[in-house]
Amino acid sequence: MGNLKKLYEHILLRRSDANVLFEALCALLRRLGFNEHIKGDHHIFTHDGVEEILNLQPKNGKCKPYQVKQVRNIILKYHLRIGD
Repeated sequence: MGNLKKLYEHILLRRSDANVLFEALCALLRRLGFNEHIKGDHHIFTHDGVEEILNLQPKNGKCKPYQVKQVRNIILKYHLRIGD
């Protein structure tokens, strides 16, 4: 749980968007209450009460920087919090 909280803070503090592990971001989204559907290498995340749909794909085991920015914007827009 500590690693997810650190990742959550890392994303919100706008630290290197290019340096986020894909599996860690997927785990964080699941912890925030998103439902995950996988089609090939596309991981599609939906959440009740969140209008946007996140479609993430890994690149060499990491997230694409623009996708990390999309996640940050949704966290901020909908005031999503990670539970302790």
